[in-house]
Amino acid sequence: MKILLYGINYTPEQTGIGKYSGEMGAWLAGRGHEVRVITAPPYYPEWKIGAGYSAWTYRTEMIEGVRVYRCPLWVPGKVTGLTRIIHLASFALSSLPVGLSQIFWKPDVVFAVEPPFFCAPGALLISACSRAKSWLHVQDFEVDAALDLGLLKLPGLKSLVTWSERFLTKRFRVRSTISVRMVERLVSKTGQSEGNCLFPNWVDVDTIFPLQGESSFRQHLNLSAETKVAVYSGNMGMKQGLEVVVEAARILRERHDLKFVMCGAGAAYGKLRELAEGLENMIWMPLQPLEKLNDLLNLAD
Repeated sequence: MKILLYGINYTPEQTGIGKYSGEMGAWLAGRGHEVRVITAPPYYPEWKIGAGYSAWTYRTEMIEGVRVYRCPLWVPGKVTGLTRIIHLASFALSSLPVGLSQIFWKPDVVFAVEPPFFCAPGALLISACSRAKSWLHVQDFEVDAALDLGLLKLPGLKSLVTWSERFLTKRFRVRSTISVRMVERLVSKTGQSEGNCLFPNWVDVDTIFPLQGESSFRQHLNLSAETKVAVYSGNMGMKQGLEVVVEAARILRERHDLKFVMCGAGAAYGKLRELAEGLENMIWMPLQPLEKLNDLLNLAD
């Protein structure tokens, strides 16, 4: 088949949606499908354009048999509700001409990944014009997250956004998401029991598995075998609610046999470090490369 994947995150991003979309694209291409991707330059979770890429230019590259179109993207210096909306809208606008050009390629499937939901209208238009099947895959209900975080406070805006989400979501032929409860949320949002399916994220058990011995990170971080370790690895954003980990570390700061290892980056990183100031039972590390990830995860008790 000809499969067009449309989403803001893709390889070489190390965490979150980009990691899964990149692995899926390579997997499909390796099985004989022709895959094209419309995406942004890598920027997540650091909120900084990756080395060798530009935020303001279009670019085409081949990655593991997949043709990848990079579209311009504005990345805010400070992530707020408003700047995040502008950020997502910038990609939706810059990527639309590239998406429309794919109509002549005649894809069989247009696979849109949410977030950002800003791309849903473009994905539906491309699929309609090329007579392709439209598929919306929800990695994160961004409208719900925005409401929960208080980012949509203007009078009437909540109703408008909620109505728009329902209207657009119902128009995709297939809708999928990553957990049973999120499938239930899809059904409640659309009022349709048909066309929704479970498509969970995965783990490569040849790469991530229990070690027979102890993690080399214990020696690297000077942790004794008796020390119990709690590990967080991944994006440190507002939605993760990692303040609760800092609070747990504060409550347990007199327990010298416990350490909290925080590995990652994100929009909330600076705030978390400020909250954790003076806590000697917290260790902060940057994201680790894939070849070290299994060793890091095995550090955790």
